[in-house]
Amino acid sequence: MTDRMDAGLDAWCSFFETLSPENLNRIGDLAVAELRFADPFNDVTGRDRVRALLAHMFETLEAPRFEVTARARDGARGLLRWRFTARRKGGMQPFTLEGMSEVTLAEDGRVAAHVDHWDPAAQLYERVPVLGAVLRMIRRRLAAPV
Repeated sequence: MTDRMDAGLDAWCSFFETLSPENLNRIGDLAVAELRFADPFNDVTGRDRVRALLAHMFETLEAPRFEVTARARDGARGLLRWRFTARRKGGMQPFTLEGMSEVTLAEDGRVAAHVDHWDPAAQLYERVPVLGAVLRMIRRRLAAPV
């Protein structure tokens, strides 16, 4: 079972690092039908819904790219540290997000759940002109004095 789990996590990492509109259908081989995907903006269940969510990413962003920078596995749970880079369509400045994903593997090594953890306030909202200023002020007021 350990070999299937390692192979499943390796294949999932490779899928995300080489993700393109042309290979989205690979998700059918890599994940269970009831796949759950969650991030700060989405929580969907079902391979088709996850595929649609990823397709939407390609519709709204230019050159989206994931890089898995570290990974670990303990039993059926994989932990992935990643960096995501992209640019909004028509936007000039690329942006980078960093986060972690919990990947739960089924007994056959396919992915049953993928839950992303990252801070949208610090990595996105604080870049919005007026909103960013307010959030930075709140962050300073809540921070411990050092």
